[in-house]
Formats: sequence, structure tokens, C-alpha cells
Amino acid sequence: MEKSCLIIKPDGVGKKVAGEIIKRLESEGLKLCAMKMLKPGREVIEGFYEIHRGKPFFEAFIKFMVSGPIIATVWEGKDAVANIRKIIGATNSKEALPGTLRNLYGTDNRRNLVHSSDSVENANREIAYYFAQDEILSYDENFWVTQ
Repeated sequence: MEKSCLIIKPDGVGKKVAGEIIKRLESEGLKLCAMKMLKPGREVIEGFYEIHRGKPFFEAFIKFMVSGPIIATVWEGKDAVANIRKIIGATNSKEALPGTLRNLYGTDNRRNLVHSSDSVENANREIAYYFAQDEILSYDENFWVTQ
């Protein structure tokens, strides 16, 4: 099974739709393996988004990402990276397909509700950025049924 990182951005937390995001991903068959809410400092966010340093939007984006708390999560499932990207929709919320999370709750290209890994390689890096290995839990979701 593949793992992916999804971060609920400050606008998603502020709009009080974190539960809707989690509910949607679970209803699509993905399994939540780790979650933490934090308000990272500028250095942490700059390090996470290092690949975008020097781009015209970088400074404004960093300012937005440190404006409030975020929720970092790890999800597991078959083709988790691609499936999550499909569920959340296009980066620009105004261009996201109807029914996708960004279409439902996003505002624009920056305030677009969530970040998600775009490849398995980046998922591994992003997960390790926010979570220690022992914070990522595995479980049998059918366990409770047989007890």
C-alpha cells in the first residue's frame, strides 16, 4: 500500500472543514495513519516548500502558510498519491472539478484548502518532514468487527 502526505492549510482549518476533508478521504477508501495539528514557524514552512524558493509567489505563500495552524496527515491506500490528487482537485480552486474538495471549499490558487504529495518520492520526503516513523501507525480497520 502506498502512503501520501496531505496538509490541511490555514484556510481549511479556519473554515472548520478539517472534519469534512478527513471524512471524504476515508469514504474514498483511504486510511488515516497519522495526524497532528501545529503552527509551524517560517523556517519550517520554508524548508518544506524549498523547491519553490525564488518563485514570484513564494513570499506571499509562506506568509499565508504561517498565518494559522495546519493539520499534517498521512494517508494509506492503493495508489494513494494519485487518488488523493483526484479527490482534492486542481491547484486553482476556481478550476477544480465540481465535487472535488478544492471546488467545494477552496477560494483561489493560494487559499486552496490543502497540500498533497505529487509523487511517491515527494510523499516519502514530506511524511518524514513532519512525522517520526513511530508516529505513523498501521492497523487493521476490520479488527473491531471481529472482537
